[in-house]
Amino acid sequence: MGYGQHQSFYLRINWLRKAIRELNQDNRFLYRDDAAEQIGLGKNMVQSLRYWVVATGIVDTNNRAEQNISPFGRIMSEYDPYIEMIDTASIVHYHLVDEREPSTAWYWYFNTYEKKSATKEEIVEDFLFWLEKNEPKKPSANSIKRDIDCLIRLYCDRGKAEDPEEVIQSPLSVIGLLLEEKSVITKKNLKYTDVGIAALMYALLAYQNRFGVNQLSVEEIQTKEYLWGKVFHLPRNEIIKALDTLTHHPYSPIIFDRTNRLDTIRMPNIEPLVFLEEEYRRFRRERT
Repeated sequence: MGYGQHQSFYLRINWLRKAIRELNQDNRFLYRDDAAEQIGLGKNMVQSLRYWVVATGIVDTNNRAEQNISPFGRIMSEYDPYIEMIDTASIVHYHLVDEREPSTAWYWYFNTYEKKSATKEEIVEDFLFWLEKNEPKKPSANSIKRDIDCLIRLYCDRGKAEDPEEVIQSPLSVIGLLLEEKSVITKKNLKYTDVGIAALMYALLAYQNRFGVNQLSVEEIQTKEYLWGKVFHLPRNEIIKALDTLTHHPYSPIIFDRTNRLDTIRMPNIEPLVFLEEEYRRFRRERT
């Protein structure tokens, strides 16, 4: 499992774009001695960026031999390199929490942690308790504290978008997943439009691709790991609104069966990345 690899730096706006630009030229760039000077970041920030490109699914591999841009990284770079669309931010978040490694704290907090509100100290204690049951070699308490602190800062608003120090902002704070108020961290109930309908469909298709299922109930979408209720904090009424919207998708609609209170969906047979690229193309056509 992965802990503390972010060097206590949460992901900044433009970091992924810069990393993709350099890795397209040299897939060992983030391990080069001159990387910090070339990309305009501190040495520890470059080490942090090595972690973030893997954690967010921008690269396929993470070793000194090579860091190759993933299909998702290529799509993001072509259609939304500045992460201006909420769907892109939501998919980056999804990739961050969809595996136990290298972001164990993120996986745990968004998939298995049941508390809606807690102080940072409580979250740390609860994570340590979970690790004792699930991890044979427990990391240090200080490492866990750094992970939880980084997680909170990644999602909580760090200032207005027009702030001239834009570089310090996280691209994921725009989703509004967490609220920090009087030392209490709260998982906010979102509207499906806060996440983006393309990102939600992408998550469904990724689940279908991963587990080989093409049918899900509303309850499963609300309560299962890797799905909307857990990953995006969507309440049931918003899940149903999103599913209703997806029944009218122009080329990959779902089938939503609400007869006899079954409340189940059947997903189209399309790869998540194929769907995503077509969505970006459609968004681009609509803007022009």
